[in-house]
Amino acid sequence: MGLKRQYSFRWRILVPLVVMLWCIIAFLMWQQYSHEKEYRRESIESHLGVMSASVLKAHKQGYDTDEMAEFLKSLALFFEDSRYEGVRMTVYTESEWNENVVPQLYLGQLITRPQINNAMRKLPIGSDFVWLNDNTFFGYSKVNDDIEPLRIFMMMDLNQRMIDSLRVADFGFWSVLLILLVITTGFTYYIVSRISSNIKMLRDFAARAKDEGVEFDESKFPHNELGDISRDIVRLYRERSEALKKSRREHDVAIHAIEEKSRIKRQLTNNINHEIKTPVGVIKGYLDTVLSSPDMDDTTRMYFLKRASDNVDRLCNLLNDVSTMTRLEDGSGNIPMRAIDFHDLVYGIQNDFESSHLNGGMSFEYEVPFDCEVLGNEGLLAGAMTNLAKNAVLHSQGTAMGIRLVAESEQYYTFAFWDNGRGVDPSYIPHLFDRFFRVDTGRSRKTGGTGLGLPIVKNTIEAMGGVLSVHNRSNGGLEFVFTLKKYRNVKIS
Repeated sequence: MGLKRQYSFRWRILVPLVVMLWCIIAFLMWQQYSHEKEYRRESIESHLGVMSASVLKAHKQGYDTDEMAEFLKSLALFFEDSRYEGVRMTVYTESEWNENVVPQLYLGQLITRPQINNAMRKLPIGSDFVWLNDNTFFGYSKVNDDIEPLRIFMMMDLNQRMIDSLRVADFGFWSVLLILLVITTGFTYYIVSRISSNIKMLRDFAARAKDEGVEFDESKFPHNELGDISRDIVRLYRERSEALKKSRREHDVAIHAIEEKSRIKRQLTNNINHEIKTPVGVIKGYLDTVLSSPDMDDTTRMYFLKRASDNVDRLCNLLNDVSTMTRLEDGSGNIPMRAIDFHDLVYGIQNDFESSHLNGGMSFEYEVPFDCEVLGNEGLLAGAMTNLAKNAVLHSQGTAMGIRLVAESEQYYTFAFWDNGRGVDPSYIPHLFDRFFRVDTGRSRKTGGTGLGLPIVKNTIEAMGGVLSVHNRSNGGLEFVFTLKKYRNVKIS
């Protein structure tokens, strides 16, 4: 079916095009034929005109009747056995013409008065020659001079030799016409075949392009302008297909991200509700007990109120952590950043922990060089380091913790926060940065942990352009490795 359509298309183009070219060639050949025929007739008129002019010239030179007769005989001998053989010339003097007598001077057969009168009616005004028909020529000349005016009439019935000389469309003419038609037809068929072949490949490509991921070898297209256009079409189709695939992938990723963000928010909301219910329930229980027991002794009342106050603090810490998480997730691109001396920041955290006795008996060490400037937000970064330290105090059960510079590149510093505690089960490592995740739920609740400290640290580091990871140390404890951007791209020696 495809082959049939290809040949049908080819012939639909070929036949009209060949017919049009044939018509053009035929018209041009006909024009050439007409021009050549007219040229040959004008050549005969010119030669016969020379004959008439020769007679008139002889008359002007004073030839008498006998001399003119001899001159006409010489003309007859001159044209004998030529294509002008058989030409007739009749010379009338003015008196012979007026008296309607038979002239004395004529060449060949006499041209009678009725023949002359009939031919003169057909002679165009201002012209000396006329073709009475395709085979008979008539010419007229008149001269006025002092001797005697003359009227010269010429008539020639074309002989075979003359007819052959006038024939334009001979064997050579038809041979050239036939060769031109054959060459034109063959060349047209070749061009149409190449065009139809290219169009067939384009049709095949269009039919297959309905399916995504179509493979097509565009090198099969011919190396011409139509082939270049076809290759461009295939190339544009592939680029469009790739763009559509990329757009779909990005759309799927965006939808997944939106769904994931919505899922996380729902999970966060549920977790927050769950986490809030516990301290609120405890607070309500203690307060209800105090209010319902007016005879309660002061020691018990103070204990209940102290426990209620501790749970209020825990609730406040939870709300502060949730606020920090929301601010980091929704406005990380708008966090103000400036140069921070990380050595001074860590030094301040060490002093605060030791002076306020928040270190829980753990020593705080640091190995950060002077002039170690990072790009970040000082409040958030200090909060993240404090969260890491509190996490170590509350959960590591170790004796020491610290921060050290472990590596640097042209753009980043790499730091490690470590402790020498018990570490965590390896199965818990991937979940340490999950919201509200606790390794030891019971102990964490007793110590007041909200389960948001490490997620806040991770979001803080990422908001400032760094990355954070965690692993168990080989000699015990956890190690958090994180990167921070340099304020200046200069290595510390």
